Amino acid sequence: MTINLKEIEVLLKNEHLLKEFVTEDGWYFNLPNEDKAITHLSYDSRDISSETLFFCKGLNFKEEYLEKAVAEGLQFYVSEMPYNVSNTLGIIVTDIRKAMALISMHFYGLPQEKLTLIGYTGTKGKTTAAYFTKFILDEYTNNKIAMFSTMNTTLDGVNYFKSALTTPESLDLYRMMSEAVNNKMSHLIMEVSSQAYKLQRVYGLTFDVGIFLNISPDHISPIEHPTFDDYYYCKRQLIENSKQMVLNTETKDYALLKEMTESLSIPYYSYSSSNPDSDYTWTKEDNSLLDFTVVSKEDTLGINGDYKIKLMGDFNKDNALASLITATITGATSEACHKGLAETLVPGRMEHLKHPNGANIFIDYAHNYLSLKNLLSFAKETHPDGKIITVIGSTGDKAISRRADFGKVLTELTDIAVLTADDPASEDPQKIAEEIGSAITNKNVEQIIIIDREEAINHALNIAGPLDSVILAGKGQDKYQKINGIDTPYLGDFEVAEKFIISHS
Repeated sequence: MTINLKEIEVLLKNEHLLKEFVTEDGWYFNLPNEDKAITHLSYDSRDISSETLFFCKGLNFKEEYLEKAVAEGLQFYVSEMPYNVSNTLGIIVTDIRKAMALISMHFYGLPQEKLTLIGYTGTKGKTTAAYFTKFILDEYTNNKIAMFSTMNTTLDGVNYFKSALTTPESLDLYRMMSEAVNNKMSHLIMEVSSQAYKLQRVYGLTFDVGIFLNISPDHISPIEHPTFDDYYYCKRQLIENSKQMVLNTETKDYALLKEMTESLSIPYYSYSSSNPDSDYTWTKEDNSLLDFTVVSKEDTLGINGDYKIKLMGDFNKDNALASLITATITGATSEACHKGLAETLVPGRMEHLKHPNGANIFIDYAHNYLSLKNLLSFAKETHPDGKIITVIGSTGDKAISRRADFGKVLTELTDIAVLTADDPASEDPQKIAEEIGSAITNKNVEQIIIIDREEAINHALNIAGPLDSVILAGKGQDKYQKINGIDTPYLGDFEVAEKFIISHS
């Protein structure tokens, strides 16, 4: 991969991002010296060469990082302000993140033009819907589907690795997209986070299909979104950057999403569990946990019919219907839709185990208000005669509003709350647990704080009766806890529960 400085100049000027060029000799609006080739991009000062273009980005960026890189041979950097470093060319821009996205996409050969791009956004359900879509399209394309999800990423359709971010930084995004193209992938399914738009990770990217699943307050904190309005606004940017949309009519303020989509003349399909004004709805037999029927008056996509999934919970039928519409828009056959949905499994999502005494154990990544409420509502609805025992914590350093949200859900829908650690980062997990507990206003909810997560799960399983449901929320099969900036190994909720079952059988 290569790009030259003159090409970068033209790109930045065309997007009105260039402020000036800076050298030891002065400031310039046009490239002041001979054109040179860039063969590597980086925002890590430990990963540079003389032909690297280095991006000075991030709240934690320090000038010493650039000085260290220059001492090791760096010649070119991009920044929003000039630095006093010798023998370098500084490319000064109005927005470092937009510049990084723009330069990266061209450096990696515009890989988005060689893939069908599918983008999911929403407060809950993105990962499950992405997996449903991948399983369907895998059937249709014979495993030619790349995916960037919250938990796992695959660039060859088969091998997965742990994701660092829901939506990667733009430089990493285009590098991985390029690798997917080289691996002969035909589609890329992405979870598009609110931070992806706030931090310009997907700047300049247009999706073939965008899906807006739902919205509820989340990621509200000083370092993420200061208000719900800001969070919602960032989510809605997917509409402006998609060729076609799929919209859930039961989403909060759906009228706004519909108006925005129609005003931009973007074609769309709507869906829901019951709204008769939707293009597609689903129904089920009263006691059916896994079967559902898709219904439409016109059925222009030809997807009406009966389907089966492996993931319990009506909210997963919503995700399945969204993925059916999406996969069909992008070419999937009816046979692929039926088979793909029936085979979809998602690591850490609505996994079910049986306690040796007969109690139900549900393991789910539920990590915000809406997903936790849906999970506990499902447990209470399907197992009304027993107690609900919920093991949960909340992340440190971000999404502070979740703590009060969890307290609200636990107030309404649990009998015993076992409060524990969940990626506390630099914060004290005891303090986080106490904040959740202080938001539980129902005095009948028993609160137990056990910070060691494995110990907390074992305690919940030990006190469960035969009719009870134990909910392990937040981690799923995640094998790490983020503690003081370090990914600390952890068995994962599923394995902890499985280990308990084996030892007590």
